Amino acid sequence: MTADRSLKLPAVPDRLSIRDHVAHALRAALIAGELRPGSVYSAPHLAAQFGVSATPVREAMLDLTREGMVEPVRNKGFRVTELSPRDLAEYVAIRELIEVPTVGQVALSGDAEKLEELRPVTREIVEAARAGDLVGFLEADRRFHMALLELAGNRRLVEVVGELRGHSRLYGLAGLAESGQLMESAEEHEVLLDLVLARDAGGAEARMRTHLGRLRSQWESDA
Repeated sequence: MTADRSLKLPAVPDRLSIRDHVAHALRAALIAGELRPGSVYSAPHLAAQFGVSATPVREAMLDLTREGMVEPVRNKGFRVTELSPRDLAEYVAIRELIEVPTVGQVALSGDAEKLEELRPVTREIVEAARAGDLVGFLEADRRFHMALLELAGNRRLVEVVGELRGHSRLYGLAGLAESGQLMESAEEHEVLLDLVLARDAGGAEARMRTHLGRLRSQWESDA
């Protein structure tokens, strides 16, 4: 199945390679629903839509494959990953088991200077939400949460959470934006950071649980 309308490469920083530029555009198309779950898209077709060669599109699609957003289909292209409500519920349950206590740990032992360095990222998240930039929101949100978890000092834990986020991060985001909850979700990041900096482990854990629960609720309403 091919895209219904022409896709365009959005403006992104010049430092990005064509491959990164295409991956950015594909994420935007996935979030917007221009590339639909269960549909198969060929690299040459997408390349024609973007006005680039097929090579960077294939490379970008392989990046998205590693993130769990698409899967290769032999001799056809890439299928946009479909997840059931049960899949999504299981992913967020695992994230809660890992991220909630880890945030509490960081609140008790995290380096205050490194934590404060995350302040500009929380503002990026809010700015992206205000602008309706879902890709920008996702990228800043990922940087914030991964950097926060890294302060616990467990590289494997960060890798596992990164994989879980990759599998499920597209789902529910558009719904949050449509319901007006995206800004609330964005603003929670600074509240969470303040709680961690205040060494309030219990408060940070509760906020992290609420933060993940908001996404779970949106998934359930979309099901």
